[in-house]
Amino acid sequence: MTARVLMAAVIVMGGASARAQTAPLAPALPPAPDVAPAEEPEPINDSEGYTPPAEGAGAPSPLSIDGYIDVGFAKAQGDGTSFAPGDQSLPADYGVDTFAPAVNSRGEVASTSSNGRFVNGFLPRSAGIGGNASFLLNTLDVDLKYAPPAIPLMVFSRVQFLPRFTGAGDDTRVYVEQAFGRLVPFESQEFAISVGKFDSVFGIEYLDNEANIRTGVTPSLVARYTTGQSIGAKLFYRIQLEPLQSAVSLNVAATNSGNFVEALQPPDASLTGEPVGTGRLGYELNTRGIQAKLGASAMVGPRNDQALQAAHQTAYGFDARVAVAGLYLNAEYVHVDEGEGGPKTTSLGNFPVSSAFNARGGYVQLAYALPFSVGALHKLTVYGRYDRRHAWFEGFTPITVDRFTGGVRLDVWEAIILKAEYLDNRELSGAPTVANNVFTSSLVYSW
Repeated sequence: MTARVLMAAVIVMGGASARAQTAPLAPALPPAPDVAPAEEPEPINDSEGYTPPAEGAGAPSPLSIDGYIDVGFAKAQGDGTSFAPGDQSLPADYGVDTFAPAVNSRGEVASTSSNGRFVNGFLPRSAGIGGNASFLLNTLDVDLKYAPPAIPLMVFSRVQFLPRFTGAGDDTRVYVEQAFGRLVPFESQEFAISVGKFDSVFGIEYLDNEANIRTGVTPSLVARYTTGQSIGAKLFYRIQLEPLQSAVSLNVAATNSGNFVEALQPPDASLTGEPVGTGRLGYELNTRGIQAKLGASAMVGPRNDQALQAAHQTAYGFDARVAVAGLYLNAEYVHVDEGEGGPKTTSLGNFPVSSAFNARGGYVQLAYALPFSVGALHKLTVYGRYDRRHAWFEGFTPITVDRFTGGVRLDVWEAIILKAEYLDNRELSGAPTVANNVFTSSLVYSW
């Protein structure tokens, strides 16, 4: 497919914004470029209701085209996987954490090659670099937003081009990550209805999915369960408690696949005919000195990597974000259970069985943003994150892994972000010790 044909396809797909789906009451936590995260609709004209922009000279265009380019450089230890040389346990992906050697904000790993050993589909997508140091074009993202001036409607699409090296050679995947319409039907209420393909509503980490928003480079060890997109319908409602400088919000969705990433559960069709329900109840505190957001999330429905409605998946989690004096704390806990199902289908292929699965895990991230303005340099952020994950397939040995992540981010002008990060992956129990630490970096251009 030529570049001209690809770009034509993007334009036909219709509009929305690189500013994602929302603008929170408080700044994104941890700090991010001026790109609104996807959890909450924009405050509706300071709680006074929707007002169409004035027509005539100076009125903003209803169509905007935004996006970013994420160029990376990464080097993973060993062969770029978590598979240990000489380990012959099968399926190979049941005894290790295949997602650990991540190299970019998409959670893709350096390699998923098992050297011919049988795997059963518990795999991330791969950047295809193995243990080699390599430059990467992680993402070319094109966002279109259309907001008609006379009605409270916004239409958004996010299309991403993902050049990768595979066993068949170079291949560029065109991925429609989001495509939805959002209606705000009441002028006096922060209430929104979205229908289409949109971000998860579970927890908080999905707010940092995009490379131009995420403080660091890579997602957490539990992001695979909470940061996926799916097709369905979503309702959001928030009520302001102004005397308490607070707000309470509810975000609920019914979708094909819940909030697992697409490598684990295909989002674009329901394989069972029954939707997955997800919701988050949130509380926000917004004072001059401190901003905090707390939430509890839950998910229930059939697992969408197989066809049996009786094979259910459940999840619940808790999250917190706190910002004070340039210091930003994010924390999240996730509890996941999946029942055994029939033959398994993922975006990576078909596999014999969808085994019962359980996972418990979470992360704590601390970041400090030092704002300054020296020529082109606008802000320096240093950050660290600790992740821990305990998981097991029924009948197989449970594995416990953790990770220490440290990095630095530099914002240049308003359009360039430089990041460098090191991942120290550790196998604590149940999995063979393997050299799978990663150095990775990212240069993000936004427009």
